[in-house]
Amino acid sequence: MLSWAITFLIIAIVAAVLGFGGIAGTATGIAKILFLVFLVLFVVSLIMGRRPRG
Repeated sequence: MLSWAITFLIIAIVAAVLGFGGIAGTATGIAKILFLVFLVLFVVSLIMGRRPRG
């Protein structure tokens, strides 16, 4: 998930440098969403991993 977010961030940077503002904005939005999903899943996995097994 994190690798996809980084990929879209790189696409956004390249598109911004080349002057494609719409594509850069869209890729940035996708990268933000993917990063937030990654963070939520990471926190959930940390919480679930610390539960006592019973």
